[in-house]
Amino acid sequence: MNLSEVNWDIDSAGSWPLPVKIGAVVIICSLVIGAWVYYDTIDQIDALERIEKEEPGLKKTFEAKQKKAVNLPAYQQQLEQIEKSLDEMVRQMPTKAEVASLLIDISQAGLSSGLEFELFKPQGERKKEFYFELPIDIVVTGKYEEFGLFVSGLVSLPRIVTVHDVKITPLKDELMKMTAIVKTYNEGVEDVDPAPRKKRRKR
Repeated sequence: MNLSEVNWDIDSAGSWPLPVKIGAVVIICSLVIGAWVYYDTIDQIDALERIEKEEPGLKKTFEAKQKKAVNLPAYQQQLEQIEKSLDEMVRQMPTKAEVASLLIDISQAGLSSGLEFELFKPQGERKKEFYFELPIDIVVTGKYEEFGLFVSGLVSLPRIVTVHDVKITPLKDELMKMTAIVKTYNEGVEDVDPAPRKKRRKR
């Protein structure tokens, strides 16, 4: 077959030899498939590659959430325990009405331990995240074992009392001077009954 003898006019395509027709169909199909791949499939391939890159991160996120879901009952139990502990601590915080008697208790704890107060100065309330801090500057003199009895007496009080910034200076005749800050805490409420305080905190 001599290709130079073929009439390449598209209107004469019907008279083209069979091999030429087949070749033309193959070329046209290739062009159509190439255009379809370029305009449609490539975008899908790019989207697939992006998803494949995201897959490891999504798997890690799923595994983390799955572990949380599996451990949810344990987390709920821990939360209940934390809430109970917090409620117990709240009940140990004095109300504003109880602060005056608590100050007397702290002073009595020192005197009953054999200490002599040189300074007992309550400071102003300091607002924290969900409670008030009540610091008291103290300076006492006595023997070392009396300091231990004093701290033990504070720990045994029915309300939360902590001791901070303790400094002990030796004096004569086995006496020592202790400066410290004693802190107690409250929710800034007036009532004594712990049930109303608990409800107010949870609102």
